[in-house]
Amino acid sequence: MSRRYLVWALCYAAIGMALGIYMAASHNHGELVTHAHVLLVGFVLSLVYGIIHRLWLEAPRRGLAVTQFALHQVAAILMLLGLFLLYGGKASEETLAPLLGVGSVGVLLGMLLMLYMVLRPGSARSAEPGAPDRAAA
Repeated sequence: MSRRYLVWALCYAAIGMALGIYMAASHNHGELVTHAHVLLVGFVLSLVYGIIHRLWLEAPRRGLAVTQFALHQVAAILMLLGLFLLYGGKASEETLAPLLGVGSVGVLLGMLLMLYMVLRPGSARSAEPGAPDRAAA
């Protein structure tokens, strides 16, 4: 899962950077909120989830890990699409509210699932310095 998250994170980074370059070149910063969310919810959060999988999750349930991954990516895309349409003036806030709501709640649920996987007994390695690494045993 860590590689999947890394690939998606880098894709979001490229999209966020391209949007930032477009805004700078056009002198139209109307998509600033979208740009920030692509980089934070898309790039940073996906990268953090990938790091958590690589460093802390020893044996997450496959179905739960895949569900959390899919939920985060679908919800992030819904949120980012809604923000892009809203700040690009393509649709009204009233029209996009359900899309933005579902996306936002989905991102939150993805975070809560990640928290559950980290806290679930037997699934996470200790991150404490000097703690034995169960993966190395």
